[in-house]
Amino acid sequence: MERLHRITMGSREILLLGTAHVSRDSVADVERAIEEEAPDRLCIEIDSSRYESISEGQNWDRLNIYQVLKQKKGFLLLANLVLSSFQRRMGLDLGITPGAEMIRAIELARERDIPFSFCDREIQTTLRRAWRKTGLWGKNKMLAALLSSVFSKEKLSNEEIERLKNRSALEDMMAELAEYLPSVKEVLIDERDRYLATKIYQAEGRRILAVVGAGHVQGIVSWLESLEAGSVDDDLSPIDSVPPPTFVSKVLPWLVPLAVAGIIIAGFLRSGWQEGLSMLWLWVVVNGTLSAAGALLALAHPLTIIVSFLAAPITSMNPTIGVGFVSGFLEAVLRKPRVTDFKNLHTDIATLRGFYRNRLTHVLVVFFLSSIGSAVGTFIGIPWLTSLLAGR
Repeated sequence: MERLHRITMGSREILLLGTAHVSRDSVADVERAIEEEAPDRLCIEIDSSRYESISEGQNWDRLNIYQVLKQKKGFLLLANLVLSSFQRRMGLDLGITPGAEMIRAIELARERDIPFSFCDREIQTTLRRAWRKTGLWGKNKMLAALLSSVFSKEKLSNEEIERLKNRSALEDMMAELAEYLPSVKEVLIDERDRYLATKIYQAEGRRILAVVGAGHVQGIVSWLESLEAGSVDDDLSPIDSVPPPTFVSKVLPWLVPLAVAGIIIAGFLRSGWQEGLSMLWLWVVVNGTLSAAGALLALAHPLTIIVSFLAAPITSMNPTIGVGFVSGFLEAVLRKPRVTDFKNLHTDIATLRGFYRNRLTHVLVVFFLSSIGSAVGTFIGIPWLTSLLAGR
């Protein structure tokens, strides 16, 4: 089998089967590899949470959208849902459930009494590490890239999916991701290469078959060789937890409001009350208007749009609360998510229209777009205020 990589480590043999997660051929590859290679252990690129979600369905009715916004996890949940949307649409296009080859591997392991291991890092740890290690601009780029996948009408054929297993195509994709979002590539690809390789290396068995995404194969091979040579240790604790906020990340959110306040106060001191009030009004109009425009683009309730305008200039001066929390919370109150919204979430996220129609995801869209509007207003407002002050 051409996609099977064989690695001999002393008395053990490790077989890496590279798959595409939305490929019918990958399911057949898994069945054939288990039948022909007769492994005594399976290692599967999935974590227990994702396995439960794929095999039994995500229990969305337990989700408390108010707590999500209060705990500042709105961006994280939106990124998770959009990623699920992309995978689901690809699966619908090709008539297969994303991750079907992983589920099939587990089914066969149970049928044949072959021990198996979940070898991937917990998805929430991965997403939270990516979020923590990415700056504000990187977060916006990441969400913009994910949201563009919702707007995209492009469909991948079975042939294109299979080409994604080729090394050259994968290397091009990894290089592009590394250039666009290096911190995200480090967490999603590099760290998981190490994690998967270490879990496979630590697994018991003399003949181990590892079912992993094709994009991880080369990285896993490199890490396995390093582990066998003893040049790296097998301690995963440094990459299996969410790093605490750095001092810079704690201080930086306060620098923007201090800068804005300093510029406006300087305007009052240098040019008097009338000019100072003009600068203050400019800040309110620019920040509030763009946040309200974001809420309008999200088709928010009229009252939410008005409150976004009023709240943005204030919340942008307070790092402990964002306008997205205010607008999202109000939208959830005015258009409270219904039972049907939770039940239909897995199908609604497959389309942009579904994101807007479903009241749960609609709250997140309002949260996101009003936040982005306020952020753009801040980046526009500060240089504008500075130019006005310099011209006095």
